[in-house]
Amino acid sequence: MEENERLFSQKAIALATFFGGPAAAGYLIKKNYDAYGELSKGKNAFAIGVIATILLFAGIFSIPEYIIDKIPNALIPAVYIGIIYLIVEKLQGQWLEEHRAADGEFYTMWRSAGIGVIFTLIILIGVGGTAFIAGDLSQPDYNADYYNTEFDKFIKNENTALAIFEVIDVADPQYSIKELSKGVVLWQLNKEIISHLDTISNLPDELISQNDKLKEYCDLRVSYNEVIIKAISEETDLYNSEIDKIGSHINKVLEELN
Repeated sequence: MEENERLFSQKAIALATFFGGPAAAGYLIKKNYDAYGELSKGKNAFAIGVIATILLFAGIFSIPEYIIDKIPNALIPAVYIGIIYLIVEKLQGQWLEEHRAADGEFYTMWRSAGIGVIFTLIILIGVGGTAFIAGDLSQPDYNADYYNTEFDKFIKNENTALAIFEVIDVADPQYSIKELSKGVVLWQLNKEIISHLDTISNLPDELISQNDKLKEYCDLRVSYNEVIIKAISEETDLYNSEIDKIGSHINKVLEELN
């Protein structure tokens, strides 16, 4: 591994897993393997993560609703996050410890969270499409292809808007302000995209509910960026509690979307 190569820590992988499930974990484990030149193991890890995510949701959907209602919302994520944490410890724990001891660099938690969010959105599309094909979404007449095409634009904007958080800890303040301001515009645009999708005829109730959450998410992201911009511009940490509060609200909405 090159000396300046960065890795994802166990905590970072766990955070991404919280948002994006086993597929997100598999992707970050793959990136760690790639850093050590073990590309084959990386591909296998990602493939296993994707398969595990599919099996996870297939299992959840096969459980009767009256049983699901009795299971605490946090229980299932807690179980698979714990399992993945132990897997990372077994597969890459020694690497990560040696890398840390050598003062090696790690990717920020922001980046891990961003990747997890992206996988959340991908899962939403996959689950929605699968449910439609299976007939679980009762109206057959809504334009699913158009919905997915527009949602792809949403994801592209999301990726661009989140990119700043990969480097915000080391970026020039003016650059950060510029990119955060761009993010405000992109999330406002994303809210418009979702609002437009609400006008599709015969849109299933499940997607209407999802859209409401996504619009709330966009509003929170706009507020989040605007407060961070104020903090950077004024060179103060007086807004930290407000930033943390909005961040917690964002995490709650993402958990509900999962």
